[in-house]
Amino acid sequence: MQVLKRESAMTARKNLGRLLEEAYYRGDEIVIERAGKPMAVIISFAEFEEFKQQRKKDFEILGKVRAKNQGNKPEKVEIAVDSAISEIRKG
Repeated sequence: MQVLKRESAMTARKNLGRLLEEAYYRGDEIVIERAGKPMAVIISFAEFEEFKQQRKKDFEILGKVRAKNQGNKPEKVEIAVDSAISEIRKG
């Protein structure tokens, strides 16, 4: 089960090994905060790779939408973007 945890930067520094294991073996996501402000996230490498692949697909679809709609009115482009977002969410 994936867990979202929050850790201070100081605690993260002291417990980095444990946090890495929690991200790798359990799939936990750890938000590292400094003075209560989120600064970074520790996730497993596999999850990072999935994120990068999905991001690449998303930008490919966005590129197609842009190419298809060059010179169109903003209202028409907005409809196309909404359609692309729906397509991404289905996948």
